Amino acid sequence: MPRPVGSSLLVALLLAGLPLAATDLKVFGTIEGEVRDAAGVTQMGASVMLYNRQEREVARALTGPDGRFRFSALAPEYYSLRVSLSSYVPALRDNILVRAGANSYLAIQLATIFSTIELVSIAPHGPTQIVSDDWKWVLRSANATRPVLRLLPGLDPLLDPRRAERKMFTATRGIMRLSAGDGAAVTALGSEPDLGTAFALATSLFGDNELHVSGNLGFATNMGTSATSFRTRYSRTTANSIAPDVELTVRQMAVRPAAGMSLLAGPSSPQAAPMLRTMSVKLQDKQQVTDNLTAHFGLLLESVVFLDRINLLSPFARLTYDLGEIGQLELGYSSGAPPVDLLVPESGSMASDLTGLGLFPRVSLREGRARVQRNDNYEVGFRKMDRNRLYSAAVYFENIRDAAMTVAAPAGLLPASDLLPDIASNASIFNLGSYQAMGYMASVMQDFGFGWTAAIALGGGDALAPSDPGMVWETASDVRQRFQTRHRQWAAARLTGAIPGSDTRIAATYMMAPNGTLTPAHAWLTQRWQPQTGLNIQVRQPIPTLGGGPSRWEMNAEVRNLLAQGYVPIPGPDGRSLYFVQFPRSLRGGLSFIF
Repeated sequence: MPRPVGSSLLVALLLAGLPLAATDLKVFGTIEGEVRDAAGVTQMGASVMLYNRQEREVARALTGPDGRFRFSALAPEYYSLRVSLSSYVPALRDNILVRAGANSYLAIQLATIFSTIELVSIAPHGPTQIVSDDWKWVLRSANATRPVLRLLPGLDPLLDPRRAERKMFTATRGIMRLSAGDGAAVTALGSEPDLGTAFALATSLFGDNELHVSGNLGFATNMGTSATSFRTRYSRTTANSIAPDVELTVRQMAVRPAAGMSLLAGPSSPQAAPMLRTMSVKLQDKQQVTDNLTAHFGLLLESVVFLDRINLLSPFARLTYDLGEIGQLELGYSSGAPPVDLLVPESGSMASDLTGLGLFPRVSLREGRARVQRNDNYEVGFRKMDRNRLYSAAVYFENIRDAAMTVAAPAGLLPASDLLPDIASNASIFNLGSYQAMGYMASVMQDFGFGWTAAIALGGGDALAPSDPGMVWETASDVRQRFQTRHRQWAAARLTGAIPGSDTRIAATYMMAPNGTLTPAHAWLTQRWQPQTGLNIQVRQPIPTLGGGPSRWEMNAEVRNLLAQGYVPIPGPDGRSLYFVQFPRSLRGGLSFIF
């Protein structure tokens, strides 16, 4: 199992959050503004949506009684903003440059014919000055009338004569990360090597296309084997584009058996280390079906080679219907592998590229045959934003096949044909068979400003529990039959924020679950955060640099399940016990360079 985390780790995490006394470090920026109508009257309740340069939604807010809004703790890069309010024409602003330590102020005027957004950049200690970069008007109408605009070449980006003058590579940015530890980064989605050097590079082709290239060279210290993965993703950024995003990912890793174990690699070399290889192609798209309905859908075709070849087809989709002041209703569906693009908030960014890059599928062994965990998930969610408070709720039904669960098994207690070494820990993977689960969740998230948010959630669902904890089992099949679904309640809390002065970003979550039960991670398709068992702490500390510009260094440390909750012992026939757990206790850390 992962090594215990002592009190020295807590001291290190607390010291990482202390402000830097000798350095006035400012590496993040802010966007704020005020919304008025043509007569100069401030407008309350206007919907303000912030997007990154890949046109992925980063944040959303509603204007207060004074018509003001604010987005803080933003990484330096280009953003776009969309403001909409009933009875007014939406306003859109592109290429909003956020500089480190700067506050970008937007003066927004909504009207029934044309709406404008004027950008004013405020230096940290200097006077207000107007920024002279381009801005544009946006006039939106019904979907049925939009094709009429294509009759004029100047109104259609695809026929724009200036397209030939655009540069081939623009807006190039990247990230490099060195990480190490004794656990996976996102255990709810898959298994990742514990030591790796990862990179992601993104650039714009002729202004209309996005090309992402990323890679990860990892090393599993518990098995002494290396792991590699590479990904290429292409997408279009124009509003008239109908081409979906295309993504190709390949992964490879040698799985070396632990002491006293054999993976039945073949009669000539029973102790050989077979290769775990995956290749996947993913197509995904996001379409505005109507003014109120948005569809995000995709398809993942994956081939897994480990002692055999397994081909998997995993579709996913999420429909979002905007009910106006009432809120938003969402319907989610996924089959097969959990869809990272629907689970990660910053989906489409370089950070999300690294999140899903090294995630191997949950592979297990059952009677010497390789199996891959499959989840069929149906979910309905509701979300409402009230000033600085977000209310959300969801219910789901899930069908899990070939559930892969982490287990600490003494040598010889289980047959090697039913145990697979875990590439993310010092434990093994055991196939618990198939089961069905239902659950629900309700949460409240409060934004306190200055980058700090807090959330609480209550929920319940079907968990796995031994039918008789004291009964001794004899075979691997007996172990599977011992676990049955039991409905259990849980509660979770979350706190995130940035410490002023040092810009240290902290995210702490705690999920209280009943003892003696396994709570498999459910991939919430309609919720903004994924509760995980136990106490989890993440600290991100920017490192001061002498040079300016948007590039920066950042250290990070992460502890998962610090209190070692959710461990379920099962006594064996010889007095020794198996210990099952969904989230093993682990520590990770890393260093990132972002440019």
